[in-house]
Amino acid sequence: MKTACTLRQFYSGRELLRAQDSFDIIFLDIIMPDLDGMKAARLFREKASDKLLIFISSSRKYVFDAYDVEAFQYLLKPIDDKKLRSVLQKAVRKIEVHPQEFLIVSRERQQKKIFLDNVRYFEIQGRVVTVHETDGVSTYYEQIGALEKSLQGKGFFRCHKSFLVNLRYVAAYNRQEAILDNGEKLVVARRRYEAFCEELLAYMRKRGGIV
Repeated sequence: MKTACTLRQFYSGRELLRAQDSFDIIFLDIIMPDLDGMKAARLFREKASDKLLIFISSSRKYVFDAYDVEAFQYLLKPIDDKKLRSVLQKAVRKIEVHPQEFLIVSRERQQKKIFLDNVRYFEIQGRVVTVHETDGVSTYYEQIGALEKSLQGKGFFRCHKSFLVNLRYVAAYNRQEAILDNGEKLVVARRRYEAFCEELLAYMRKRGGIV
């Protein structure tokens, strides 16, 4: 069965890093002006740890550097069509085994996908929801009860009346706050602290982070 896909082309690493879109598979040349592909990959990894990076280069000298940014594949130019097809098939299978969950929200008269893996936390003030993603911030309108219900079982916890935090980004915590991987601190309500600890522990066990 054929699957529809969207292709975007960028002419520099900086263009890719500025893009607001979310991509499943990234093809990167290495030798580029201004910002080379390897530096672009390192910066890209800071905001998207789970995307598949495929390098294309005329040189073998960067192969070991590619391991540092967890590249999925390293292809040498000129690229053989059969090899490219094989790599793409493997990449698609990997994505299908671990599909990305997302919300579809209405924003500026458009429907937008918000990939949950990219969301550090949702901040709620009245009916305004601010989405704090790894690559930026956006807002839309939603009722907190409906949002909380849609996120049940997806690794989020309402640690305070104003915050729904993605547990994967919690780096540390105490009785007053949850500290995220980027240093941000979210208030943990006193009455929610015990439940927060239980949810975080269960999440870590599920993800293999604790035995």
